[in-house]
Amino acid sequence: MHLSELTHPNQLHGLSIHQLKQIARQIREKHLETVATSGGHLGPGLGVVELTIGLYQTLDLDRDKVLWDVGHQAYPHKLITGRYNEFHTLRQKNGVAGYLKRSENQFDHFGAGHASTSISAALGMALARDMQGDNYKVAAVIGDGALTGGMALEAINHAGHLPKTNLLVVLNDNEMSISPNVGAISRYLNKMRLSPPMQFLTDNLEEQFKHLPFSGSFKPELSRLKEGMKRLAVSKVGAVFEELGFTYMGPIDGHNLEELITTFELAHQHGGPVLVHVATTKGKGYAIAEQDQVGYHAQTPFNLATGKPHPASKPKPPSYSKVFAHTLTTLAQNNPRIVGITAAMATGTGLDKLQQKLPKQYVDVGIAEQHAVTLAAGMACEGMRPVVAIYSTFLQRAYDQIVHDVCIQNLPVFFCLDRSGVVGADGPTHQGMYDIAYLRCIPNMVLMAPKDEAELQRMIVTGVEYTDGPIAMRYPRGNGFGVPLMEEGWESLPIGKAEILRTGDDVLLLGYGSMVYPAMQAAEILGEHGIEATVINARFAKPLDTELIVPIARQMKHVVTLEEGCIMGGFGSAVAESLLDHEVMVPVTRLGVPDMLVDHATPDESLTDLGLTSPQIADRILKLMAPSAVLSETAS
Repeated sequence: MHLSELTHPNQLHGLSIHQLKQIARQIREKHLETVATSGGHLGPGLGVVELTIGLYQTLDLDRDKVLWDVGHQAYPHKLITGRYNEFHTLRQKNGVAGYLKRSENQFDHFGAGHASTSISAALGMALARDMQGDNYKVAAVIGDGALTGGMALEAINHAGHLPKTNLLVVLNDNEMSISPNVGAISRYLNKMRLSPPMQFLTDNLEEQFKHLPFSGSFKPELSRLKEGMKRLAVSKVGAVFEELGFTYMGPIDGHNLEELITTFELAHQHGGPVLVHVATTKGKGYAIAEQDQVGYHAQTPFNLATGKPHPASKPKPPSYSKVFAHTLTTLAQNNPRIVGITAAMATGTGLDKLQQKLPKQYVDVGIAEQHAVTLAAGMACEGMRPVVAIYSTFLQRAYDQIVHDVCIQNLPVFFCLDRSGVVGADGPTHQGMYDIAYLRCIPNMVLMAPKDEAELQRMIVTGVEYTDGPIAMRYPRGNGFGVPLMEEGWESLPIGKAEILRTGDDVLLLGYGSMVYPAMQAAEILGEHGIEATVINARFAKPLDTELIVPIARQMKHVVTLEEGCIMGGFGSAVAESLLDHEVMVPVTRLGVPDMLVDHATPDESLTDLGLTSPQIADRILKLMAPSAVLSETAS
């Protein structure tokens, strides 16, 4: 059977180990070919090919349910659930999603883009099953990196208290999340993997049996014997999970199909919660990815033979993340109170540069955003300058900590929200649409956003120097505009002060962050049609520069706000509320992201669909201004 013929995972049933290995090889080939061509997550999926096949070989997927944590490890799952022929559209507009999506496929039982959710959701399904008197199996596959998330530990705590609730948790232990894992849990799992008795049993027991004349007929019994001897010889392995109420099995070789299938079959026979500990290699089967597991977690299109990315057609300006990292590291070299904090996203946020140069001023808490924020609050209490660098979409996971631990106590924590706005191929789970709205409503919080990478530098200085309370800065994914940068000597910005970039008498364009340059370009187009616009770079969504904005708005025929975030409760709402409070009765049009989810596509495609390109903005304003122009001609 060829992988392309698989339309249902139950078609794996009855295949020989040799045939399953052929399917595994084809999965890796298709996975590598697709990601090399169009980009995507690479290492996670390559590492779970045998795990996926082995688990699905023991389940009836017409009834049983498998939940994958995060989702970027689920590419093999997608390939054996009927999406082979569409897999080349991975992460492209209207194509196969990069993460799990319930609306995409009947076998995507739970949507996933953020870590640590799978055990909670799986336990919820298992409890629902029992309440309804059904008997299907439920399995959650979670990586060791996601196990550091508090939500996963909360779910384990709950499941372990339910001895009659059948639930299988598969721990995919590759010693990595995106970067190497940190913390006591990671150290404990590593100790389990490398314990001498375990290594002896794993490496030598099967080898010794091969020399016996009757060894061929004892393969199933051999696997059971190995499992039994492991549990006897290494009594402390898995003790934590056993004490928490789980039956523990492992660690087992995550690339040995025979051992995987035998272990999963045994796990299904146990009642109550069971944890199978599977040791895998991230990037398995592609030597370059195995050797650089951080760099090949995800890749832009690359040369499969060399592993090198395709060269850009022309040099690009530095990314916002790179400028952020360089500027913060430079400031931290002269200020030992500055501490960069990340939640397992060192490379994504650029804080790995701080780690390399100033390791004592860097903290990685693992996938634990709630802990990161309250840790920062504790540091701020003691006079440190904590800089919490977290993607906009991930900071949502620590909302109560922002309110309860930081803002209510008015502590000077500096939040740096990377990937704010449209992020492209990662889709709805990763779009940074809501941070303006969810932070603006909290007392004591200051919000700012740079128009370009040079202003980003000044805002970093502003955030570090601001000690009157919490302050947050949002900035987009991708490259800057190529404006000149300074190496040092950056000045802070006055809090709540905007700047006028262009003057005109007809319409006021208020741009925030990444939408300032499109506002300027739209103003140029409007000027060609006889409509003169004033353009203001707001800089701050809270506090707004009402001293500047309100008097100008009074003189205008129309006010237009532009933001790369949700309209509801966002920057435009702040402007409209302020004008209403000041009794400025001017029409206000808010341009941004409407009440909808933004699906995966390139950023340019998404912005076009949202009507947020410069020509679209100008066209929208022309249509708004046309009625008043007609009325003026009639009156004259």
